Amino acid sequence: MRITEHLSQLWEKTNPTARHLNTYFFCALLRLVLVFVPQLGYVHPDEFFQSVEVMTGDHFRLEHTRTWEFNNTMPVRSITLPWALLRVPWSFYEFAALYARSWWQVELINSYAYLVFPRLIYTLISYSNDWCLYRICRLYGLRHEIRLLALGSSWVLLVFCTRTFSNTLELAMCAWLLCLVAECMLRTNTVVYKKEYLEEKYDKAASISERVKIWKLKNALPAHNLQHMFAMSSICVAGVFNRPTFLLFGAPMVFFWLLRGMGTRSVSFRDFNLRIGLFCLCALPALVLFIFCDSLYYQHLTVGELHMLHLGIENFVFTPWNFIKYNLDSAQTATHGVHPCYVHLLVNMPLLFNVLGLAALVSFAQLLLRFFCAEYQLLPRFQSIVSLMSGAIFVPLFFLSLINHQEPRFLIPLTFPLLLLHAPKLVTGFSATYPFQTQHPLLRWLYERVLSTKASAPHLLRVWYVCNVLLTLFFGFIHQAGIFPLAQRMAHVVATKPSATHVHLLTSHTYNLPLHLVNVPSSRVLHFNPRTHQRFRHQRDFFLYEYGGLPLDTLMHKVKLISGNCELKRNGANRLRYKMYLALPASLSGELHEALQRSNASSYLHFELLSVFYPHLSTEAFPQLQGRHPCDVDAPHWTHDDLRGTCAVEQPPTLSLSYLTRQFSSIVHQFGLALYEIDVRRKQPRQGTHMLDLDTKPATPLPESAA
Repeated sequence: MRITEHLSQLWEKTNPTARHLNTYFFCALLRLVLVFVPQLGYVHPDEFFQSVEVMTGDHFRLEHTRTWEFNNTMPVRSITLPWALLRVPWSFYEFAALYARSWWQVELINSYAYLVFPRLIYTLISYSNDWCLYRICRLYGLRHEIRLLALGSSWVLLVFCTRTFSNTLELAMCAWLLCLVAECMLRTNTVVYKKEYLEEKYDKAASISERVKIWKLKNALPAHNLQHMFAMSSICVAGVFNRPTFLLFGAPMVFFWLLRGMGTRSVSFRDFNLRIGLFCLCALPALVLFIFCDSLYYQHLTVGELHMLHLGIENFVFTPWNFIKYNLDSAQTATHGVHPCYVHLLVNMPLLFNVLGLAALVSFAQLLLRFFCAEYQLLPRFQSIVSLMSGAIFVPLFFLSLINHQEPRFLIPLTFPLLLLHAPKLVTGFSATYPFQTQHPLLRWLYERVLSTKASAPHLLRVWYVCNVLLTLFFGFIHQAGIFPLAQRMAHVVATKPSATHVHLLTSHTYNLPLHLVNVPSSRVLHFNPRTHQRFRHQRDFFLYEYGGLPLDTLMHKVKLISGNCELKRNGANRLRYKMYLALPASLSGELHEALQRSNASSYLHFELLSVFYPHLSTEAFPQLQGRHPCDVDAPHWTHDDLRGTCAVEQPPTLSLSYLTRQFSSIVHQFGLALYEIDVRRKQPRQGTHMLDLDTKPATPLPESAA
């Protein structure tokens, strides 16, 4: 207690600036710690299936799922960046794991490493956002403490930027590009101002010696016209190949870079055109590199064709163009979900940035109002940092709102300019001064009660903290959080199963299971035995069936078909044994029991609850307020039936404490992912007849229709 009180007193004695920095460093360290914990939350399938699933599966020759985006015929995902960020580091990691296995008998290649190591790489890249923010603040004399605090404590950084999303790289590239553009704008403004000042002094100089001195000072000014051009063009090419939507995010930044110094005597349209031409030329090396690597990977270009120089336009792949062609078809994008045009503006912005998102929208509405009211003197100067950040926010937001498929992660690159522009509002309130041009009692009341520093500043930072903590806990540790423990359990089952045994896993009402986390050797490629120096091929022994939101009655029909097929193979010449499992949200355990009864399969199919992985929340199957227990949590009041651990008798809905306690326990236990093992009850073997399975219990025989 004394240590805690002492630390709290030290914290209270520090000034706000130091307190903000201390909180930021804590959040920055927490970001790294959350990688190793690890976060079990499963935000979106694209976290795995757009990079890690394919790269890890290819490198370690594991069973993995190649989505339609990596189709060799028309690929829409560039492989160059995932290859450089994952395949190359995996090679070094595998080398270190080899020595750890040889010297210390420690196995470093497992499901945990497949999850954590790629996340570690992307998290280290995310720290460049912090550096770019600090760099811009130092260049323009802005307060970096509160901006770093807002960036470090944002759930976008704590959750999304510790995951292997392509949007995470897009955010980092936008931060790099904004930092370079801001530096170039400041340098150009400074050099142009000094140059025009010296020219004016040169014209007014009376003596030749004074003119010579001014001429030398003018020639000593640093160059600014083509600053950072090669780095910026390469970042733009990499960003477009990573996600073609980078065109929308990078266009306003490049536009501001091109317009630097326009309107002065030192910079003319000739400089503008020169910048455009040289920018395109500097982008060619990166463009050729990405096209060449993608063409080799997708086998449109082979080494033999390069050697013989038999090359044509069909030998090269331009994945951004394939991506754009696919997304220009509204019917194809509608298959991923159709959203109204206002979802980004009214839902995703407040969800990602909460109070700062609302502040940004109100601030931009105020700028538009001043523009249409011809109050131009109140608008920020065009070639200023405020205009640059405002353009980097609302230009891509406008164009992304025209697309009918809108997800919150599409707006992640807006995090950097939005927090740099509006983060100080967390301590100063929405408006430090009266923002309206007219005096009106209603406007005065709105300012004093809502917008002023006194009214809003004490609450904004608290709301920011609470919203980000809740969203971090939900998406980082609860949402679909049972998938990785399920993959680890299946990896253990496959590793410890008897030979000549197949494992079948059915999933329902959950996200797709990343197959590489199960750590099953691929049956589609040749493997090398370092001891015998021979190549061999693994037989496939793990089968995954993902049925999404399929109705449970239809799911039971699938279970009967798969079990019947497995029984045929078991009784065939090869005598293939099998294990069958079903994973679905625990909130559906009662409905699963009812579907089993309706399917007339309860006489020969036995569902045994093996475990429930907590916590797990699937939006496809929300917990029921009056649900059933998915496991044995209150033995005196709940009995067993065919589906072990489900409720057999509901208690009357009285407002007694015991009833409320049972209902609360039921709701809590529905936040899990239940794993069932499915057994088929078979006939007892006749005396004198040899059977392979001697441990089966007598029960109703399997009907012929199911087989």
